[in-house]
Amino acid sequence: MGKILSGYLMPHPPIIVEEIGRGQERKAINTIEGCRTIAKDIKEKKPTTIIIITPHGPLFSDAISISVSERLEGDFRNFGNRSLKFSFKNNLKLVDEIISQSYKEDIMIAKIDEDFARSYNVDSSLDHGALVPLYFINKEYKDFQLVHITYGLLSPRKLYSFGNIIKEKSLELEEDVVLIASGDLSHKLSYDGPYSYSPYGKQYDTKIVELLKEGDFKSIAAFDMELSEKAGECALRSLIILAGFLEGLKIKPKVLSYEGPFGVGYCNAMFHNIGENHGDNTFEQLLDMENKKIENIRKNEDEYVRLARNSLEYYIKNGKIMDVPKDISDELLKRRHGAFVTIKKDGNLRGCIGTIEPTKANLAEEIIYNAISAGVKDPRFEPVTEEELPYLVYSVDVLYPPEPISSLEELDVEKYGVIVSKGFRRGLLLPNIEGVNTPSEQVSIALAKAGIGGYEDYKLERFQVERHF
Repeated sequence: MGKILSGYLMPHPPIIVEEIGRGQERKAINTIEGCRTIAKDIKEKKPTTIIIITPHGPLFSDAISISVSERLEGDFRNFGNRSLKFSFKNNLKLVDEIISQSYKEDIMIAKIDEDFARSYNVDSSLDHGALVPLYFINKEYKDFQLVHITYGLLSPRKLYSFGNIIKEKSLELEEDVVLIASGDLSHKLSYDGPYSYSPYGKQYDTKIVELLKEGDFKSIAAFDMELSEKAGECALRSLIILAGFLEGLKIKPKVLSYEGPFGVGYCNAMFHNIGENHGDNTFEQLLDMENKKIENIRKNEDEYVRLARNSLEYYIKNGKIMDVPKDISDELLKRRHGAFVTIKKDGNLRGCIGTIEPTKANLAEEIIYNAISAGVKDPRFEPVTEEELPYLVYSVDVLYPPEPISSLEELDVEKYGVIVSKGFRRGLLLPNIEGVNTPSEQVSIALAKAGIGGYEDYKLERFQVERHF
């Protein structure tokens, strides 16, 4: 009979690898010691298979990636060291079972090998999210097979279910298994970090570390995805899969280290399996929490948001555009404005399309048509399906007429959106977008959307919005 031995959270900054950091790694000595402790713990437990969940392999919005090559290999050439290379045997029997069960549970899997990598222009080798933890483990323990998985941008419930599949199939094949959730916490802890500073960074890290200390994986699986996006992290989805992997087990949690020396939060933690917990059914609780959250959002929709939602739902279910409702307010019937409809799913953007100036007889029609376009015509995404409708969250931005400006000093990223134009090329960015903190960033993104070079003599306008959630 196989055993679920432990789960771990490990960070993956290449700078903590001695051959890459070249002295800079000493600024993260607590993180290094945490990685070494986990490596020694794995050596003591002697797993037959190590499963690693990484954010930095081939990443897809609708599928989880699993490496299916016989050998899993990689090096640190992207970080200046080609000679530091690793090779592991893939546990293909376990991989095949995980993939088969995932398909049965409607979880899409991308099977990564060299042919797939060439077809989709992705890298099939081990990424640094896997290599950094394995660098430390390999120093202590080598007698294991590896399973290399890159999470997808799926819903928490599907990620959690996938973690449960890993557990069940590992036990069925009588493997002694540990799972490593690879991921860094917020990348926005300081102005010196890789991303612009955000106060949400510290808030996110504090909450996550506290939950890890308590071993509260139910709260991690139901964590606020909006906050995680604002914090600029890459560990939460790995942790949600870990939560599913540990479901039904009594866990002894221990946070080994937390620090943020380079503006990025690094946390090492381990979760030892000390028995079974038959009364735990976190998945059902997670579904109930998600349903209640959506119910609360629906109850608090104003008529702008409700109109956007109803119009897309009607179109998806009936294949035609709905008429303007008879009980709509004069505010929507008598005003004419451009409007953007934004759709999110599980905290991730699912579609956003709108009009800068009014194109319909009234604002109600503007919202109806733009909601449908956001759901089925946004070129960045596949069209929304009927099965997705219960999980979508909408917002509507009503645009006020733009006014010309002559310099960036007249912009405020929280108050004003921006329009850049050159001839027939035109790009827009709404105000108060997370991650856009300066007018120069705002204009740069708008220029890229329009295909306008920063050196060109473009026109600059600003506008205000009336935002409805």
